[in-house]
Amino acid sequence: MRVLGISSQFHDAAVTVVDDGKIVFAAHSERYSRVKNDPFLNKDIIKAALAYGKPDKVVYHEKHWAKVLRNLTIGNFGFIKELSAKKWVKKFYPELKGIPSKTYWHHETHAAAGVFTSDFDECAVMVIDAIGEFDSATIWHCHNGKLTKKDSVWYPSSLGLFYSAITAYVGLKPMEDEYILMGMAAYGDDSKAEQLQQLIKDKVFADETGIKTKVNLQKGFKENFFFLRNGYTDFDLAKAAQWEVEKRISAYAEKAYELTGSTNLVFMGGVALNCVANSNLFDVFDNIHIMPNPGDAGSSLGAAALHYYNATGRRVEWVGPYLGTKIPGKYPVNKALDSLRKGHIFGIANGRAEFGPRSLGNRSLVADPRGHEIQDRMNIIKKRQKFRPFAPMILEQHVNTIFEMPKAPGNPPISNAPYMQYVAKCKWPDMFPAIVHEDGTSRVQTVNAQQHPELFELLTRWYNETGCPLLVNTSLNIKGQPIVDSVKDAEDFSEYYGVDVHTHDDE
Repeated sequence: MRVLGISSQFHDAAVTVVDDGKIVFAAHSERYSRVKNDPFLNKDIIKAALAYGKPDKVVYHEKHWAKVLRNLTIGNFGFIKELSAKKWVKKFYPELKGIPSKTYWHHETHAAAGVFTSDFDECAVMVIDAIGEFDSATIWHCHNGKLTKKDSVWYPSSLGLFYSAITAYVGLKPMEDEYILMGMAAYGDDSKAEQLQQLIKDKVFADETGIKTKVNLQKGFKENFFFLRNGYTDFDLAKAAQWEVEKRISAYAEKAYELTGSTNLVFMGGVALNCVANSNLFDVFDNIHIMPNPGDAGSSLGAAALHYYNATGRRVEWVGPYLGTKIPGKYPVNKALDSLRKGHIFGIANGRAEFGPRSLGNRSLVADPRGHEIQDRMNIIKKRQKFRPFAPMILEQHVNTIFEMPKAPGNPPISNAPYMQYVAKCKWPDMFPAIVHEDGTSRVQTVNAQQHPELFELLTRWYNETGCPLLVNTSLNIKGQPIVDSVKDAEDFSEYYGVDVHTHDDE
């Protein structure tokens, strides 16, 4: 059975192909159109998906009719005219016309994407995002692939919308720049943030720790929450918002534990990209899985994996996030080492592109993490704010030597964090300033031989030469642009920004 999963029409469209239980292709539409967070599919990504054969079923990540009904309840009649993903596909992609189709619930596809990329036979599942059809937060219990919903929070209450509203309020782009807001939080004043947090709690939320809100946050903050500006900086507000989100995510996780009794957690939805909050979840659960693409794009995989399971009773095979466009050739270990020895900042574009918003070694901008000038140089290249640090990729066997990784009570610190989903205190911040934030933490990616043997070889050889087991890793793109996908993208990036991008080693 071959299944094509589709997520589109809102933001960050994506497709996934499952063929006889294997995830053979998954990619973001933006990587082909070169439009950041492109909400629509395009001819090139459909062509890439169909290269794996005509699907037996096309499945979609949410029910459009329910979204229309929700919008009608708030007086948004313009939404009626928008085409559903299914109608859009039928109109613009005749090659898919006539293929049987099915549509699943939005939060169900989020949950499935997490469950079927985990190793858990039994687990709690927590989904928190801006909004699905009506759900903005759900709790599920999964046993042997079967999902049972245990709790739901409905629109207009939404923790995701709260964070996006604050993002917009400080002048950033909602549904895109939330990670910048998370980074800004480290620079806020604690006492002012505490005052703001109390104001937010009183004015916005209906209770002490829950997700239910008093107002519809989709309308934003500017008109209704002018009080936030009185003597406070954007950094103070970012810290207050981050603290409030962390508190309420943790409370909802405790509810997930109470409702399911499971010590395993799958966390999905766009809010699961908040790696600071994620680290606190080990206070509640022993084992946590957050797939590398927990937002809406990942729901294309969730829809395909769920349908395959429902049709066959079998789980899909998850081998990792490297599922997109393939750049052939030998991984450029030797060229990368040569660039590192020269003190260069350089790109790696080789193998299959990562499915998710974060580069994990195949479409990465890389540098030596030692020295104080690297952060400034990379931020100039990336056209980012100067205060923002970068993430480290580190040999798994050395991670607890360099970082204080999160841990569940009574358990040792985790050592496996391959998807950059948690933060950890760096024990030697003065040695690695480029990867350490203002609060002393880093967003860590661990690497082992099974996960990525070529990247493991690069890090191992670098460690053997220098005694340094980590490298700076950030996405190979410029702010506001999609990550490099093809050889042409790599060549264009290199020519325009004057940065070497290694696509292969010489044989």
